[in-house]
Formats: sequence, C-alpha cells, structure tokens
Amino acid sequence: MAALRAAGPTTFKAKDILRASALALLPIDNPHVALDLSKIRAGKALSPILLVRGELTAGIVLQIADGYHRVCASYHTDENTDIPCRLT
Repeated sequence: MAALRAAGPTTFKAKDILRASALALLPIDNPHVALDLSKIRAGKALSPILLVRGELTAGIVLQIADGYHRVCASYHTDENTDIPCRLT
C-alpha cells in the first residue's frame, strides 16, 4: 500500500489495462459498472485505478488492486479512454 501511495499518477487506455490484466470485460448490467457509467454520464470524475505491475516473461499478469469496475465502465464508454492510474 505504501508503494501505491507513493506512486505518481499516470494514465493507460482502458483496453490496455484489460489486456494486460487478462480479465474479462464486466457487462454494463453489473451493478458496480452501471453505477460508474451513471457517474461518467453525469460528468463526475472517477477515482484513479490502483495497479500492481506484472512480469510478462514469468507469466504474471498486471493486477488491478482497485478499480476493475471503473476500468470496465470506462471501456464501455470508449475503449481508448485514458484512465488515471497509480502503478507500482
């Protein structure tokens, strides 16, 4: 947690985060995704996503420590959305 707090802000595209994490896209009828979609439509900013770097050569995928549903909502809005993140 200390490393995530100390990490500087960065951005990644929604499609790249999902690909690197090897997670499936949650549907728009998922309650958490639907809530975040309503926030996006209302023009409210979403909290940054917390990411833990994987290791491709070791077969360890990127971990979304917090914000999976926010990534999915952003993807449904536009897969090329730049999402604010903290990466460690």
